[in-house]
Amino acid sequence: MASITVHLLPPLLLQDRKTLFGTFPKLPVSYTGGRRNCAVFVKATGDSSESSTSLSIVESVRNVWDKSDEDRVGLIGLGFAAIVALWTSTNLISVIDKLPIIPNVLEIIGILFSLWFIYRYLLFKPDREELFQIINKSLSQIFG
Repeated sequence: MASITVHLLPPLLLQDRKTLFGTFPKLPVSYTGGRRNCAVFVKATGDSSESSTSLSIVESVRNVWDKSDEDRVGLIGLGFAAIVALWTSTNLISVIDKLPIIPNVLEIIGILFSLWFIYRYLLFKPDREELFQIINKSLSQIFG
């Protein structure tokens, strides 16, 4: 079991506050008016789960590595290709950065694209809802 002590300011202890993702549940916290900070005690129960992405990647690499000799060659080749691609892209970016006009043009293009994105998807409420629908559709296609 683990216990965590968190000090929160009083305005952060609002109950049933509605957000974009839902409502916060009521927390069993009592606030004493004379104190500036409150303490919230949280106790975790159960087994610790290894649901971290990095741990799942390590586990999947171990499973492929232990499976057979043919997959080991492919895994080593993919690792080598990833290192070469990273090295190549780093060198390419440094060469482009040394050219006199290209970095300024790319910066202007990035600023213009950011302004277009803000105007297209973030400025008005129907456009924001459309963006949320696109994001949710993409997430459902990715995660099934």
